Amino acid sequence: MNVDKNTPHKGIYLLPNLFTTAGLFSGFYAILAAVNGRFEVAAIAVFIAMILDGLDGRVARWTNTQSEFGAQYDSLADLVSFGLAPSLVVYQWALVHMKDIAVAWGKLGWMAAFIYVACAALRLARFNVQSEEVDKRYFIGLASPAAAAIMVGMVWVFNDMDVSGKSIQIPALLMTLFAGLLMVSNIKFHSFKDFDFRSKVPHLFILVVVLVFALTAIDPPKVLFGVFLVYALSGPVLWILGKSAKFHTKK
Repeated sequence: MNVDKNTPHKGIYLLPNLFTTAGLFSGFYAILAAVNGRFEVAAIAVFIAMILDGLDGRVARWTNTQSEFGAQYDSLADLVSFGLAPSLVVYQWALVHMKDIAVAWGKLGWMAAFIYVACAALRLARFNVQSEEVDKRYFIGLASPAAAAIMVGMVWVFNDMDVSGKSIQIPALLMTLFAGLLMVSNIKFHSFKDFDFRSKVPHLFILVVVLVFALTAIDPPKVLFGVFLVYALSGPVLWILGKSAKFHTKK
């Protein structure tokens, strides 16, 4: 009997789940760092979780160790690393100070953080349900790692510039709601899953990759935040352009 290599197996495989566990640890450590006021370390920990999250699935596919357990474990780890951790980092950095304005503002701050976590949970649940039905080239709604990147990227950038979260509470609040609502939107974002690393590319592409790595090495917080913010904005911009084109076509 032929067995599809892409079909998840039953059982628990050590190698991919080690990467998932390491990513979960990074998200947990980010929470601890934020509670202790080490916001730069917290942001870096979330970005490390992103790298590990990208590796566990690829390792599972490369070694043919995909399993239903691994998929569910990965989703639970993502909820901690890209849902709970970013919301608590931003809350501890900026939103917690909203109570200094008024009690009602303080409630608004923690409610925004909760909305982000709830949106991340809904995003992950929808992804699990629709994973076999949607076009692999696109994500429906902003992926939770990208949402987490713009959240902690914002914290890292302003912390690096010695700007306290207390001074930009409202922008932090809006960013939290923006990232959360994008995750549960129906807007399409390119997944880049159809990119073949073995395919030929122009020399200019290699030059751009080298340039991005160089800029990241020079100023990691600004480059990473900028890249993921552009990605997050690309979905709504393309959606608006698509709607505009359909409107003009009907006319």
